[in-house]
Amino acid sequence: MHPALAGAAAAAVWGLAEPLDRRLFRCEYSDVALLARLSGGGWPRGFAIHLVNGAVFGVAARRLRVRPLPLALVEHAALWPLLLLLEPEVARSPRAFAQGTFRHALFGALLGRWATR
Repeated sequence: MHPALAGAAAAAVWGLAEPLDRRLFRCEYSDVALLARLSGGGWPRGFAIHLVNGAVFGVAARRLRVRPLPLALVEHAALWPLLLLLEPEVARSPRAFAQGTFRHALFGALLGRWATR
C-alpha cells in the first residue's frame, strides 16, 4: 500500500478508536477534537486534518527510511510539551500521556504493517 494511503488509514483507525481508548484510559482527551477546535471546525474537519497528518507522516517515514513505530513514539514524546500551550491540564496528566503513547503505538504499528505491503 502506498505510504500516504497507509498513513491515512492508520490515522483513521486511531481517530475511530478514540472513544474506546478514552474509556480504557479514563481520559477524555481527543487529538481529533483538538484539531477540530484549532481549525475552527467540527469533528469532521478535525478528522480530515488528522487523516492528512497521517498521510504526510507515512510519506515522511518512507522517505526518511525509518520504521514508523519508533518514529511515531519519538514524535509523541517530542511534541508532547507543546500541549502545555494548548491543553495544560491534559499535558500534565499521566493518563493522557499513556493514552497518547497507546495511540501513537497503534498508528505506528498499523502504518508499518500496511506501508510495507
